[in-house]
Amino acid sequence: MKVGYARVSTNDQELAGQVELLKNAGAEKIYSEKFTGTKRDRPKLEELLQTLSPGDELIVTKLDRLSRSVQQGTTLISELQEKNIVVNILNMGRIDQSPNGSLMLNMFLAFAQFERDMIVQRTQEGKEYQRLHNPNYRDGRRMKKTPRQIKEILDYLETHTYKETARLFEIDKSTIVRYKQRYGELASNR
Repeated sequence: MKVGYARVSTNDQELAGQVELLKNAGAEKIYSEKFTGTKRDRPKLEELLQTLSPGDELIVTKLDRLSRSVQQGTTLISELQEKNIVVNILNMGRIDQSPNGSLMLNMFLAFAQFERDMIVQRTQEGKEYQRLHNPNYRDGRRMKKTPRQIKEILDYLETHTYKETARLFEIDKSTIVRYKQRYGELASNR
């Protein structure tokens, strides 16, 4: 059986292009997910690995869809090869257990890890530049509510339950608890 695996890192990215390539390569079943490639324990990947049998073929469009590190990729592909499962990477070819196959695999995995490391480095450099040059820069997620809206929520909470407040302001109870922990004293001092 030929099984495909498609992966993107964020919810903003699309899987359709990879899925189409996998279908064109003969994948009979395709597992896809939006999950970082830096972790091995990805739900759909684990599900796929449980279904593979000796003689099956795992198809991915690019090596970095399967793994972003040399160690993780080498381990995963070695485990598959030991089970007599063919790994077909569409932009590279089939990975076999020959010395040439091993060399090519390690080279491509090294480049995938290098690319990931460069992304992390550029992101950190950009954040550091913003910290130094932008007084309004704030690391992390942007607040969905303004300070005024948070004050309204906390004021309403003084005379209503968490459930009522959450329903009215269309937010989770955990968000209200977090607002109360962070801003509760500030709101009551105004």
